[in-house]
Amino acid sequence: MPLEDFHFNLYNIGVSYKKADAHTRGKYSLTKDSQVALLQEAKSLGLEGVLVLSTCNRTEITGFAQHPYQLIELLCKYSDGDVEEFARISNVYKNKDAVNHLFRISSGLESQILGDYEIVGQLKLAFKQAKLVETSNAYLERLMNLVFQASKKVKNQTKLSSGTTSVSYAAVQYMVNNLPDYNSKNILVFGLGKMGKHTCKNLAEYTRNKSVTLINRTEEKATAFVKEHPSICKSTIENLKEEVQKADVLIVSTGSDKPTITKDHVSTDQELLILDLSMPENVDTSIKEFQGVTLVNVDQLSKITDETLALRQKEIPLAEAIIEMHKQEFNEWLNHRKLTPAINALKESLEAIKKDEINFHKKKIDGFDEDQAELLTSRFIQKITTQFVKHLKEEETAVNQSIQVMSKVFGSN
Repeated sequence: MPLEDFHFNLYNIGVSYKKADAHTRGKYSLTKDSQVALLQEAKSLGLEGVLVLSTCNRTEITGFAQHPYQLIELLCKYSDGDVEEFARISNVYKNKDAVNHLFRISSGLESQILGDYEIVGQLKLAFKQAKLVETSNAYLERLMNLVFQASKKVKNQTKLSSGTTSVSYAAVQYMVNNLPDYNSKNILVFGLGKMGKHTCKNLAEYTRNKSVTLINRTEEKATAFVKEHPSICKSTIENLKEEVQKADVLIVSTGSDKPTITKDHVSTDQELLILDLSMPENVDTSIKEFQGVTLVNVDQLSKITDETLALRQKEIPLAEAIIEMHKQEFNEWLNHRKLTPAINALKESLEAIKKDEINFHKKKIDGFDEDQAELLTSRFIQKITTQFVKHLKEEETAVNQSIQVMSKVFGSN
C-alpha cells in the first residue's frame, strides 16, 4: 500500500458499538467545542490530515501520525475516556485498513443498523470542520472526495439503504410495536438536532398521532420547524417538567454531555416510555427505578430488524465492489504523487547525460548529425523511464529502495 511509504502513517482510532455499549461510548463522546479544541491541538503538534467523527454509534479520529498513541492521547484528553480502557474496547486501523474503514462507514456497511445513511452527513460535517480548522491536507482531501463518491454510488446503485431504517426510525417503530394505542398517546420530543428532526418526520409519516409536542433549548429553531410541520405543537424549555409529566412517550435527542432528563422531571406514579437517542445518554439511568418508567437507549433500538435489513444484506457484495473501485483510484493517485518526483529526477539525470554525450561527440566526430543523435537518445530515455515506471508500479516492488538505487546510479537527489 503506497501510504506505508510516507514518513507518517495514516491511522484511524476510536470506539464503536461493536466493542463498547452506549454508556461506555458516552465517555469518549466529543462535544463540538471539544472537537475543535482537539483539532487545534493536533495542528499545533504538527499532525496533518486529522478528522474527528463523534456520533451515537462511534467516536473516531483519523489522521497522519508517527504513532497511534498521539491520536489516542488526544481523544482521551478531550473526552472522559481512559487510555487503559480504550486499549480494551478500541479499534486501531493503519494505512490501507484505515482507508478501507472510512469507505465502509461512509457507505453504511459499518453502521449499527446496516445501511443507515445518516453517517454520511455526519462525516461530511466532520470533514468540513477539519478544513475550517485547517487540519486537512492533500491526502485527506483526495481520500474523502473519493469516499463520498463511493458512498453516493452505493446509495444510488444498490439497495443497501433502501427503505427507512435508522435509529430515529427504529424509535418510532419501537413505539408502534410496543404501544397498542400509540396514536392516542401524548408524545414529547425533546431536542431538535438532526435526530430530533428525523424523529418528528417519522412520527408524521408512520403514525396518525396528533398529540406530538416539541421542546428545544433554542426556541427559534423549534418555532421555525413547527411552522413547516403544523401538526406538531411547540412548548418551551421552562415548561419541560410539566410537559414530561403530561407525556406518555418521551423521545430525547438533546446532544448534551450530561443528562438533560432526571428523576426530578418525572412523576413517581407516571407510566412513561422514554426513548433516549442521545450520545452520551441524556437520560439519567437511575430513572429506571421508577416502576412505571421504561427506558430504551440507542443500543436497544438498533436491535430492531425487519425484512428491509434482510434485503440489505444481499446488497453488501455490490457495495463492496463499488468501494474497491474507488480505493483503487485512490491508490493510483497515491502512486502518481509518490512516483512523479522520482521519474522527473531520473529524466533530468538522463537528459544531463545525453547533453554531455552529444556535446562530446560533436567535438570528436566530423559531420556529426546532432538532430539524429537527439532523436535517438530521446527515444532511449523514454524507453528507460517507461520501464522504470512499470517496475515501480509492480506489486512486489519496494518503491523507496528502488528510488534510492536509481538516485545513487544516476546521481539524482
